[in-house]
Amino acid sequence: MHHLTAGVTRFQRDVFPAKAPLFDRLAHAHRPATLFIGCSDARVVPELITQSEPGELFVIRTAGNLVPAHTPGAGGGDGVAASVEYAVAVLAVTDVIVCGHSACGAMTALAEGHDLAGTPQVADWLRHANPGRARPAADASDRVGALVRSNVADQLANLATHPSVARALARHELTLHGWVYDIGSGTVTALDAATGRPIALPA
Repeated sequence: MHHLTAGVTRFQRDVFPAKAPLFDRLAHAHRPATLFIGCSDARVVPELITQSEPGELFVIRTAGNLVPAHTPGAGGGDGVAASVEYAVAVLAVTDVIVCGHSACGAMTALAEGHDLAGTPQVADWLRHANPGRARPAADASDRVGALVRSNVADQLANLATHPSVARALARHELTLHGWVYDIGSGTVTALDAATGRPIALPA
């Protein structure tokens, strides 16, 4: 804990004063252009990967970067759905990124059939993934990687079922993007939203 409080002290002493004009603007305005949906994994830091300043990304982080499909009449209480709706309908973000990553614990558990009996909440959450739709990996060692890529495409499809997202897509006011971040190399690969196949990362 000490290293965290020491970090707060450094932030207040060194970082905040250097960016005072930025924080002054942010105190009165919140206008991120991009919704970034990533994994809760501590190794995946959206602002670091994209080199974004505070205020540029609206971030949702869930285990396995999962976005449950919209369920009509399900009622309130879904924090992911509420955050997606707020980002799209209120903040009017123009881009949404769903970012998977290498060595994802959630996808590893599914790909390798781990026993999740001791973590029933995790098991219930992972039902929002669909490991059966992953294309077979040419190399058995890439089973996790194949599922990570397939899962990004699946979550983009789930995202499109949310009414706010569907409306924005129909009005051509929103673009969906799929990414996979490789922790060991630092590379980011863009995926085709429909097929999950790698494509060039937009410049």
